[in-house]
Amino acid sequence: MNLGDHHIDITKNIKTIEWLKSELLMTIASLYEILLKGVKGSQDLLIDVLANIIMVTYILGKRLGIPFTRIDMRIEDKIKLGILEKHKIEDWHGDLSSLKQYLDKNRS
Repeated sequence: MNLGDHHIDITKNIKTIEWLKSELLMTIASLYEILLKGVKGSQDLLIDVLANIIMVTYILGKRLGIPFTRIDMRIEDKIKLGILEKHKIEDWHGDLSSLKQYLDKNRS
């Protein structure tokens, strides 16, 4: 690979990162719009938007040099810490414990 090819790869990666950042912002804006209008009757759309946020976040991390596994490990660490520290969402609803059980079950 010559120097020109390396420059093209870096430029392409920067453009991809910028596109992913824009995609993430647009998807979050869509989430706010859906929630403003109300979820009723639009659950499939809501699921699509939430899935897109997760997917774009993973891919953005990859483009920034962070392996998917490191993101997964950090999520697991945050869940465990939230459970130990009695995060409000855990205290009120037990959502972190539910998420931990879900992830543990699906990783087996």
